[in-house]
Amino acid sequence: MKRAWDWMEQALRDLDKARLDLENGYHEWACFTSQQAAEKAVKALSLSLNLSAWGHSITAMLRTIRESFPVPEEILRKAQRLDAFYIPTRYPNGFDAGKPADYYNSDMAEEAIDAAGAVIRFCQDGISRRGCPDRET
Repeated sequence: MKRAWDWMEQALRDLDKARLDLENGYHEWACFTSQQAAEKAVKALSLSLNLSAWGHSITAMLRTIRESFPVPEEILRKAQRLDAFYIPTRYPNGFDAGKPADYYNSDMAEEAIDAAGAVIRFCQDGISRRGCPDRET
């Protein structure tokens, strides 16, 4: 059973959660949750291409996908930006002093949400072009 759309639907929920985090001033979480949303969308695309997708690096997964499916440079750049939000958004030891909330702001959160949205749209389009039905069983 392929589960590409399960992964994509969760990616969309994660992106909605990132927007809520932004609205409520949790900028570090908006950045992290955006990374998670994009990661899940890329895993969905990987599944639709019958590829394995392990780990948390969106960039690495897209480079693997690129071997059999075209991935624009712009999407790779957005992935790289999102990957930078994976660890330091959550752990105080990602910085010399202070907590993650001290280092993230609304502009960064909006940028992360926009980048995740672009990656998700790319993945949705890729899945659709592959002829995957709306729901797989």
